[in-house]
Amino acid sequence: MRIVSAGQFQLKREVDYGSPEQNAIVKTIVNAVKNEGDAALLRYTEQLDGMKLLPETLRVTKEEMRAAYNQVESSFVAAISAAAANIRAYHARQKRNSWMDLQPDGSMLGQVIRPLKRVGVYVPGGKASYPSSVLMNVIPAQVAGVPEIVMVTPPATSGKAGIDPYILVAAAEAGVNEIYRVGGAQAIAALAYGTESIAPVDKICGPGNIYVALAKREVYGAVDIDSIAGPSEIAVLADDSADPAYVAADLLSQAEHDEMASAVLVTTSESFAKACQAEVQRQLAELPRRDIAAASIEKYGVILLVDSIEEGIGVINQLAPEHFELMVEEPMAYLGLVENAGAIFLGPYSSEPVGDYFAGPNHIIPTNGTARYSSPVDVDDFIKKSSLIYYSKEALLKNGETIMELARREGLEGHARAIEIRMRKEGKAGNVDDNQS
Repeated sequence: MRIVSAGQFQLKREVDYGSPEQNAIVKTIVNAVKNEGDAALLRYTEQLDGMKLLPETLRVTKEEMRAAYNQVESSFVAAISAAAANIRAYHARQKRNSWMDLQPDGSMLGQVIRPLKRVGVYVPGGKASYPSSVLMNVIPAQVAGVPEIVMVTPPATSGKAGIDPYILVAAAEAGVNEIYRVGGAQAIAALAYGTESIAPVDKICGPGNIYVALAKREVYGAVDIDSIAGPSEIAVLADDSADPAYVAADLLSQAEHDEMASAVLVTTSESFAKACQAEVQRQLAELPRRDIAAASIEKYGVILLVDSIEEGIGVINQLAPEHFELMVEEPMAYLGLVENAGAIFLGPYSSEPVGDYFAGPNHIIPTNGTARYSSPVDVDDFIKKSSLIYYSKEALLKNGETIMELARREGLEGHARAIEIRMRKEGKAGNVDDNQS
């Protein structure tokens, strides 16, 4: 990791919308599934995943779900169950209620909050297998009250069309019982538009490769999506009270995700910066995914020197990182200055993986600077709101002239007359000829 002063650092955001060829492939797949249903879904599953399926074998059976428990360690079942309980408890505090406010004139205003009816969760397969992401997508939707949650995940690329048993156990522990062994852009299209075997959903969430991301972007509008996620990010702001070994380990915890991940250390101490630089190299040599992490650190790893904690937080607010660790002597004293961060970790023992797996907050967090205006996945992502208006006669007669004035200033006479006809009937006439063009 190179060490530079914050003044020499230039922030460059890169948003990957895929190559023209990748976009063209995704459009072709999405349109085929939209128009042909199961036939296209099965064709692309065979072509891209090397697995020949029949419509009746798309859905994972209850027997497969039960059998998955025999293929994983009991310690994993206990761990995923405990994590699920923490995640559920945290998200339960986010739940909203409908409300109504009765006015003195007899009018009533309010908001009706309802859950989405059906949500689709995409879970990557192959090299990327993340049982924790099953919990992070499913549990907020359940807390919101979504009655139908369907999961899709790619089948094995050889042999029987099985699903990673850890994924199936996580799904079972989260309470999902509708799972299909399909992946890629074809699975996103099936969720969005429906096929003979898979009913369409209202929203699609969950991570995936570039083809999944582009497919989500392609179907947005027909359904809602969570986001187009970029590579993982971590930024650490530390003074010389921090432990270099802790900081280096946390930086590498994100660098090992993929070669595009970024790890940034901001510090007030040059000696601490050099100690962390050395510690990253020492730990990197022992990391099983060291080739991936090394590529990330080489291209997107940097240590920034600042003159004060306040200046450092200014840098963090500019970065708007996905994960932000505040490793200074009195972290709570500076928390109020942090404006842009997806998740904030305070103190030496709040390591980023605590949030990734167990503490309770969601680990699906805005990336690529979008924490400037967006938030982690939560219960609000799975609800919809309807405004509620009950206007009394008294309120209409009192405010009718004002409403007509606003409508006519916009040239919408029909709007004005919809009010005026009621006022005339109640004996408080306006002038239908006023302000007409």
